[in-house]
Amino acid sequence: MEFFRIINKQVTEKQLQDRIKPSSLEDFTETMQFLEDSNPNFLGLTLWGDFLISYNKIKGGVRFTLLDCPNALSWTITTGFPPEREQILIHCTINRTQKPTKFIEEINEFLDEWEQGLKAKF
Repeated sequence: MEFFRIINKQVTEKQLQDRIKPSSLEDFTETMQFLEDSNPNFLGLTLWGDFLISYNKIKGGVRFTLLDCPNALSWTITTGFPPEREQILIHCTINRTQKPTKFIEEINEFLDEWEQGLKAKF
C-alpha cells in the first residue's frame, strides 16, 4: 500500500538532508524518538514500538525504513520530483495490499505528524 502527503513548502534536497536525521526525529514528530545508534542504522521508538531503523540520504531527500517491521514500513521525504517539484513529498509504503482499518488510520496519523512537523520546521 502507498500513502502520500504533499506539503506546500519550498526547500532544497540539502535542507532536508541537513535537518532530518535520526537525532532530530523529535523535532518533527511526537511519537518517534532516537534511542540508540547502531551504525549504520539506529534503534528508534515509534507508535508501534521499538524498531531497528535505517536512514539514508537519497536523491531529493531522505529515506527511513523500519528494518524489523513485519509490514516493511518505509517512508521518504523528498523534493524536486513530480508530482510537485517545488514542494515536499512524503511517500510511505508497506508490503501489504490490505490491512485493518485501525492500522491504516495509524499510518495516516503518523504521516499527519510528519506533515505538521515539516510545516513547522521549514
